Amino acid sequence: MELILKEDVQDLGFKDDIVSVKNGYGRNFLIPQGLATLATPSAKKVLAENLRQRAHKEKKIIDEANKTAEALKQLEIRIPAKVGAGDKLFGSVTTIDLAAALDKEGHQIDRKFINIKGGAIKRTGPYEAIIRLHREVIVEFPFEVIAEA
Repeated sequence: MELILKEDVQDLGFKDDIVSVKNGYGRNFLIPQGLATLATPSAKKVLAENLRQRAHKEKKIIDEANKTAEALKQLEIRIPAKVGAGDKLFGSVTTIDLAAALDKEGHQIDRKFINIKGGAIKRTGPYEAIIRLHREVIVEFPFEVIAEA
């Protein structure tokens, strides 16, 4: 079943992509949730025209994302966390904590666009996250989890 995505769907595609999925996934999840529409020939023509018109605006958005990416590369984020015996944390550090730390630095990034390599962090030390600012702009962002004083 071919569908046109209305929104970004993790592990499937980005907005306005034409994807091929199994019939049940499309009929029972993507279409009822409003995440996709059927990719009929007329819908494909409308999509092509919209993408052509949006190309100029898209360039401006990509330039802005690149500026944000450069600013993020200059940041050094240290996230304090309560530590028990050794370097084990009480609880864990997740994308929510990283998004909050970036927000304090003045970069409003939604946590669903942040992916910490290895999932939730349970120990202190240096880590790396992948931040997707745009479908074409992806930043590898190093940060450190430190013991709370």
